[in-house]
Amino acid sequence: MPRLSPAPRELRSWAWFVLWTMLGVAATLASLSLQIFVAPLVVVSVLVLVARGAVSRAAFGLLAGAGLVSFIVAYSQRKGPGVVTWRTSTASGADEYMDPRPWLIAGVILVTAGILAFTWRRRSPA
Repeated sequence: MPRLSPAPRELRSWAWFVLWTMLGVAATLASLSLQIFVAPLVVVSVLVLVARGAVSRAAFGLLAGAGLVSFIVAYSQRKGPGVVTWRTSTASGADEYMDPRPWLIAGVILVTAGILAFTWRRRSPA
């Protein structure tokens, strides 16, 4: 088998990281709400990736995936904290929102930790 030049190897490792990040998003969503539908798919996907062997360096993408879900929650709660009233020509109502800042901070920490750990582990000798 021919040896890969450094550029395709870099792309391949980042592709594995993105795949693990998507699994992190799915696992976080499965643990929050969609357990019956998503959990079996996540478990099977993780088992297949672990069985492949050399993808463990990219598994830090799970952290980044959980951070992306935190960003989604922070974005959906961006009008908070508190009650926001609204009115149109045909209806009116009130919505209650959480404080988005803790979700934003958690997202920044998780995504940064996942990327930094991945790049550190990728550069360390195996």
